[in-house]
Amino acid sequence: MARAGKEAMVKEIEERLSKATTAVLADYRGLDAGAITALRKELREAGIEFKVLKNTLAILAAENMEMQDLIPYLSGPTAFAFGYDDPVAPAKIINEFAKKNKALEIKGGILEGNVVDLQEVKNLADLPSREVLLSMVVRGMQAPMAGMVNVLQGNVRNLVYALEAVRKQKEASA
Repeated sequence: MARAGKEAMVKEIEERLSKATTAVLADYRGLDAGAITALRKELREAGIEFKVLKNTLAILAAENMEMQDLIPYLSGPTAFAFGYDDPVAPAKIINEFAKKNKALEIKGGILEGNVVDLQEVKNLADLPSREVLLSMVVRGMQAPMAGMVNVLQGNVRNLVYALEAVRKQKEASA
């Protein structure tokens, strides 16, 4: 590859790394063409970009972006799964695929610009989906409101009882 082509490729890698909310790095050695095609299809359906990059170019991009912590993960065949929307999706899909296909090994990843190790990628994969997390937040917000409504209803009821007692007391004294 000519120097200009390499420079363009490094810029492209930098752009992908900066735009991605999550990137998962994996060693794909031992996967046959059918398995890689199935993985690519599953990732594509989730809006995740899957790229095999030259390590030397990825190292240059990492150095340019001051991500030296990424360099140790860039040895041997390395594929990147770039997720731009849901930060959990790439980790979840790659992790599930690796459980079924022992040849695929997760190396590490990048989450919101920070390099993470294998265990952190697996922890991310174990998180519920974005939709589930959002519903949990909404339920959490609703619970205090429901409690407040119950308290207010109880207070209104108590006020009504107190006013009724005052009215009866005035009728009795009159």
